[in-house]
Amino acid sequence: MTRHPFFDLTDKVAIVTGSTKGIGRAIAEALARAGAKVVISSRKAEACQEVAAAIGTDGGAAMAVPCNISHRDELRALVDATLDAWERIDVLVCNAAVNPYYGPLAEIPDAAYDKIMDTNVKSNLWLCNMVLPQMAERQDGAVVIVSSIGGLKGNDKLGAYGLSKAADMQLARNLAVEWGHANIRVNCIAPGLVRTDFARVLWEDPEAHARAVASYPIGRLGEPEDIAGAAVFLAAPAGRFVTGQTLVVDGGHTIGSARYS
Repeated sequence: MTRHPFFDLTDKVAIVTGSTKGIGRAIAEALARAGAKVVISSRKAEACQEVAAAIGTDGGAAMAVPCNISHRDELRALVDATLDAWERIDVLVCNAAVNPYYGPLAEIPDAAYDKIMDTNVKSNLWLCNMVLPQMAERQDGAVVIVSSIGGLKGNDKLGAYGLSKAADMQLARNLAVEWGHANIRVNCIAPGLVRTDFARVLWEDPEAHARAVASYPIGRLGEPEDIAGAAVFLAAPAGRFVTGQTLVVDGGHTIGSARYS
């Protein structure tokens, strides 16, 4: 079956950070199915190789480049390895993130705050600054930053994480302004609660799960694949007039009211 041109990424090259599980893996697999050559990256080499091999078995093209996004030199190596292998980077998905602290801002240790902001925001800026110039040379490119609805709401346990995700939304807006002249689009996706290992503490307890589901008008939590389609849209020609935006993909959580029984 011929791919619809709006969603055709044939021969495009995409880097996806944090792509060995959860949302990142689902995005990488969806980009590959749309025709992109995908670079799988996370801290563990074996996990990267496993996902890249699975994409290859499914008929896609993928390579594994392990990287800890907290280290600038490893980000540089990720970019260089991609350019050495495939000569270009058309799509960048900044998905990797951390949250080492769960509690009120009044009690957060400086080290935890710095780790959250450095990893979730500064590392994304580092990586964008490494990738966008070669996009600008070709006058084409798309960046997708995976943010969170935590950046749109206050939270008594996830305040620092929400701060970092709100900053990612502003990072996308600013980069969209700075690089728009080069036909580079930069957007965020803000998922709601998705059933991933990263968010396990928020959904694995049956009572917590029931409370969460009650706050989603669609009547369920998200799955990683629910976010992947939005990423393909923003990366593909279908999203060519969308930039500087935050696409909320949350089953209606931010617009609904809880249905507690």
